[in-house]
Amino acid sequence: MKLKLSCPCNFGLESVLAGEARRMGAEDVTVFDGRVEFTGDWEMAARANLWLRTAERVQILLGSFRAVTFTQLFDQVERLPLEEFIGKKDAFPVKGWSLNSQLHSVPDCQSIIKKAAVKRLSRVYGVNWFEETGPVHQLQFSILKDQVTVLLDLSGAGLHKRGYRRISNLAPIKETLAAGILDLARIYPDTRLYDPFCGSGTILIEGAYKARNIAPGLYRRFAAEKWECIPAQVWRSERERAMSMVRKDVTFRGFGSDISPDAVALTMDNAKKAGVSRLIETKVADARGFCPPGEKSIVVCNPPYGERMLTQEETEALVRDLGRAFRPSETTGYFIISGLENFESCFGRPADKRRKLYNGMVKCQLYMYFPQK
Repeated sequence: MKLKLSCPCNFGLESVLAGEARRMGAEDVTVFDGRVEFTGDWEMAARANLWLRTAERVQILLGSFRAVTFTQLFDQVERLPLEEFIGKKDAFPVKGWSLNSQLHSVPDCQSIIKKAAVKRLSRVYGVNWFEETGPVHQLQFSILKDQVTVLLDLSGAGLHKRGYRRISNLAPIKETLAAGILDLARIYPDTRLYDPFCGSGTILIEGAYKARNIAPGLYRRFAAEKWECIPAQVWRSERERAMSMVRKDVTFRGFGSDISPDAVALTMDNAKKAGVSRLIETKVADARGFCPPGEKSIVVCNPPYGERMLTQEETEALVRDLGRAFRPSETTGYFIISGLENFESCFGRPADKRRKLYNGMVKCQLYMYFPQK
């Protein structure tokens, strides 16, 4: 079966995700604001869930159409081939959002879409009532400027939930965002990666995963694994393929430090859960005392900023200190994500390159300082 797949992502990481999809073998890759679409079969759907590091989830695009009345919404949803995916006993809850559209009531839209789905499936299966005791097939919708998109979620829990970070610190960076930054920083099997604000270890662990070519979804499960419409062999084969592609002999090393002993302990605890603790070393240290290593290396970090962590004045003072510590180097590049608008003036020098990103709801920039030649 040929599927149209849609993967939402962090704003600013669309090109990174598109590159991932192409390298994975996806066809017809198309980039939109906040998402990437491509085509593939069930094998590609399973592969996308297992391998995409920067996607928030994998969805089947069921249909897209314009609707300004509830009648139009009902009629268009009823035309969608839901029976190709949803069985007679399966659960099919509905959720979504609406923005700048005439159909602005989300609860009403949910109700209409659910009724249209029930009518379609009732006609196909010849039943008037659905027990919905089977596997969950989450229907999702978005309505933007009267354009309705209906999707079917394959992932279940968001793809950022790799399974290794059961506990986190106060302001953790999301796994998918960390993976996107590391893609831009370029991680190789022999990379030396430093994070002087290691927190719960996400950047270091994602770096180790990338260096070893470990599929980020390898150790978790997905909602669609329980669907009858997908042969179980598809998931088995894709997991076996992913296992066979793990690099065993890599010289990557991750070096983490944090001023908090609890954070350092948490980093190693999560690294053990992720199975990469042998590649990571940690110590308690203040980032203000960081010295660029003499070897070829990359520093990637998410220093504290915003009201939850530091005041504006404290953040500015920290960045000024980092500017003195993170000295220009012939061997070391720096990749720093920050929500501080005057970061460069506080840091003391302009970035070689910048990229707009969002860390949760906080608008940030990734400041990139390349090795000095």
